Amino acid sequence: MLKIRKLNCGLRMVLDYIPEMQSVTVGMWVNAGCVDETPENSGISHFIEHMMFKGTKKRSAREIASELDALGAQSNAFTAKENTCYYIKSLSSNLDKACDVLIDMMTESVFDPVEMEKEKQVVKEEMKMVEDAPDDDVQDMLYEQLFKGEELSHSILGKPETLDAITHDDIVDYIASEYALDQIVVSVAGNFDEEKVCEQFENRLLCMSKIKNKRNHIITDYKPSFRTKVKDIEQSHICLGTRTMKFGDKDAYALSILNNIMGGSMSSRLFQNIREEKGLAYSVYSYISFNDLTGFYGINAGISHDNIEATLEAIKEELVMLKESGVTADEMETSRTQIKANYIFSLENTGSRMVSNGRRVLLRNNVKTPQDIISEIDAVTMDDVSRVAALITDISTYSGTLIGRRDLEISELLQ
Repeated sequence: MLKIRKLNCGLRMVLDYIPEMQSVTVGMWVNAGCVDETPENSGISHFIEHMMFKGTKKRSAREIASELDALGAQSNAFTAKENTCYYIKSLSSNLDKACDVLIDMMTESVFDPVEMEKEKQVVKEEMKMVEDAPDDDVQDMLYEQLFKGEELSHSILGKPETLDAITHDDIVDYIASEYALDQIVVSVAGNFDEEKVCEQFENRLLCMSKIKNKRNHIITDYKPSFRTKVKDIEQSHICLGTRTMKFGDKDAYALSILNNIMGGSMSSRLFQNIREEKGLAYSVYSYISFNDLTGFYGINAGISHDNIEATLEAIKEELVMLKESGVTADEMETSRTQIKANYIFSLENTGSRMVSNGRRVLLRNNVKTPQDIISEIDAVTMDDVSRVAALITDISTYSGTLIGRRDLEISELLQ
């Protein structure tokens, strides 16, 4: 049974009771990410996510880890562009104790200056890891080009100099401003006692701010933008993208089906043409990103330095073919089946259900049952797919990024 319950303190709980499970995942979603940061405190959302595990008034960082290990629980967190999630997965019998640790981290973290300095070095190593992973770096660069001048272009990790400047007071002030009860959702999925888990969160979060002061995000007139980073690496990496639709759009499943046809699987058009037939790339795929403010469709390829021009030409050919001929009925049904199967597989994991439910309630304040989602996927028509295809077939709307040994003008190659 899936439902939303609002507690007296103002906190929203999304409860996905699955009695046949023996485990449960509970996540605290906070509507705060790098879109809420300024150039001066860039990276603070992600840094706070790290620091939440570094000690509270009654538990040291080691004690947090040891206590969760003793429960057989798994804990982690992640920061996205628009939100942050802290979660714990445990046996159903240990949920009370696991929630106690999670709530303690969220409400009583001390942000010790010594721990802060150590963790800043950890985050700097994370920055270096991205620099050393060109497939990740090229996608971060694409975000900067697609959303130039907007908060979505901000780096989740921030920069070394802004990270160094973050103080204890900065963290306390940011949490007081952004971690408000009206912008937090607790998502629980698995086998649990509803009244017990709601009571725990009802009584323990009263120290948090009630209402977040919302800011108006910058929305610019989109113009394609390009960037090349020359780097001595073994393989070049290309990323192209164009804006599409925001999270929860009525055409989201139509775009998902189309994306799967174009580059979402090994039988997709891009993979079969560029890798299997032409042998131009080892890795080539497309993907979609839905955010609260907007979204985009992207194409990524890892290729030899000499194959950049030929790969871009092949991508252009596929977009032209899609525009002129659309998709076939067989492609449509295969893609639909794949998407439904992947969704059904995800239902077997309490973590996946916690993420799906929590993000939807945080961004749109509603839930969709598995039956709702399957029905919406089944309802997508060929006309729907043709309509969303118009969003991605015009190559002149694409931004692009390249990392490799050659200093090429991507904009010229896409003409």
